[in-house]
Amino acid sequence: MSPYVAEFIGTLLLIVLGDGVVASVLLKHSKGEHSGWLVIVVAWGLAVAFAIYAVGGYSGAHINPAVTLALAVNGSFPWADVPGYMLAQLLGAFAGAIIVWIHYYPHWKATEDQGLKLAVFCTAPAIRTTIPNFISEFIGTMVLIMGLLFIGANRFADGLNPLVVGALISLIGFGLGGTTGFAINPARDLGPRMAHFILPIAGKGSSDWSYSWIPVMGPFCGGVAGALLYQWIVS
Repeated sequence: MSPYVAEFIGTLLLIVLGDGVVASVLLKHSKGEHSGWLVIVVAWGLAVAFAIYAVGGYSGAHINPAVTLALAVNGSFPWADVPGYMLAQLLGAFAGAIIVWIHYYPHWKATEDQGLKLAVFCTAPAIRTTIPNFISEFIGTMVLIMGLLFIGANRFADGLNPLVVGALISLIGFGLGGTTGFAINPARDLGPRMAHFILPIAGKGSSDWSYSWIPVMGPFCGGVAGALLYQWIVS
């Protein structure tokens, strides 16, 4: 399998399972409605782990442009492959969001709250304040990248590494996700937001483009900072 195809598939699976659980929790008349933040955070960690199991052997399962950029800055990933990886990740996230929309099709009309419908696709801040929101995404992604690099410096039993990474995602969600919903992944937020904008979702409302740059630039900047800080720590 081409690594670009693998990144597309891995990110698609991430969004189908991750945004899928958000839809289950938030949309009206879903059997998972009101099951809460705990379910969402644990499920996102498991979604990341499953995506790594699925495509890690083909592409390294970055499934996140901030990870791809950070690894290039770190010198462990070729710069020439960065644009292709990022495009594949964005397209995979977009396609995954479309699948979630199809799967929950009758629930969009049944859900009156436009904010809940948007939240299935992308993140929004608990308290909308530009600089703190940016800092939240910056810190969350910095911790993600440093965590991934620290995990990579250890040896685990065969097949255990993806679960450890999934646990890291859930820990970031629990500890740092309450402010902005922990996008920590530009493709995870931008691809589904684009799908929300384009799809004929019943009563969908705004796609909140005024906020959209924060879950893109915050993770990119935080990811680079995490890679540089890791290099400084271990040097």
